[in-house]
This record gives sequence, structure tokens and C-alpha cells, in this order.
Amino acid sequence: MFTGIIQAVGQLTPATQSTGDIQISIAANQLDLSDVNIGDSIAVNGVCLTVTTINQTHFTADVSKETLTVTTGLNQKGFVNLEKAMRLDSRLGGHLVSGHVDGIGEVVQFEAINDCWLLVIRAPHAISKYIARKGSICVNGVSLTTNSIEKDNFAINIIPHTLEKTTLGALNVGSKVNLEIDQIARYVERMQQWETESN
Repeated sequence: MFTGIIQAVGQLTPATQSTGDIQISIAANQLDLSDVNIGDSIAVNGVCLTVTTINQTHFTADVSKETLTVTTGLNQKGFVNLEKAMRLDSRLGGHLVSGHVDGIGEVVQFEAINDCWLLVIRAPHAISKYIARKGSICVNGVSLTTNSIEKDNFAINIIPHTLEKTTLGALNVGSKVNLEIDQIARYVERMQQWETESN
């Protein structure tokens, strides 16, 4: 589990393998790897990945072809948001995040408004029903609060601190982003389905 509070921005380099899967190498930069072991989980742009090798400055992870088809940003060089899996005694500053991407969104608007930025993302229609005004959503691993939603588009206000500490400031209209909905929505839907099935 993660919180959506980004701990560092790393730099990713992918290496293609013959099976269609890839191995990625990430320069962790400011992320402290001293307490990370092989087999631990790290969220990379919101995708939960398993550490396969590690040293003081870098770690690697294998990414399956399946994961590549349902996420974005793992098969190309670039900067990525990093968060180590949370400990049970950690402060939950964002919201509960699993690192399992629900869909790929597209940026349709990104502009400065006073000291902040307005970010509007078009979500896949299949997951739009889970996005609620003032609810939580994870965008490229960042825990954010939705200000409004209209059809498949939802709007978020990005404060300067978030732009400085994450990769969100590099987004442009047309950029693809990993989206993970709030887990509470999954359970509410399942409860409703169970009640319908039981009647």
C-alpha cells in the first residue's frame, strides 16, 4: 500500500527484453534506498513494482507486457514519481493507494490560475463513475482531490508545492497519465452488487 505522497522524482531507463516484457532501471535521486530490499515494492508513476536489484543509487524492476498495456510511462526514458510502500506506523498524508492502475487518462487542459494550476483530465468512460467531486484520485502516483467532474472530464487544482516535488509540472495537453480511483468506490459498488444478487 502507498499514500500518494511522492517521496522523490527519479529517472527511468528501460531495457527491452525479447519476451515483450522489459526491465527498467531507475536512478532514485533523493529517494532513500537504505531500508529497501530486493522484493520490496516501490510505486513508479503510480504503478506498484517489485525491486529486483538495488544499490545505493539505483534499483531495477521487471515490467510485464500486461502491465505495459494498461499503464503509461514505463517503457520510455524520463522522470518518474517515486514512493516506497508505506509502513503500518506511517502517517497517512494522502489516501490509501494500491499501485494498481485502473485506466489511462489524457490531459485536456493545464493552465496557470493565479498561484496555482488547473489540471483537467479526461478519464476512460468505464472508470468515470468512480470519480466524485471532492473525492480522492491518484494521478501518476500523486494523491489529489477532484474539484469538479463533468461527464468524463475531472478538474484538479495543483498547488506550487506539488508541481515542485512531482513530475506533474511537465504535463502538457495530450499527455497520458496513470489513474487509480479511490478504493472506497470499489467496495461501495461491490456492496451494491451483492445486495442486488442477494434479492
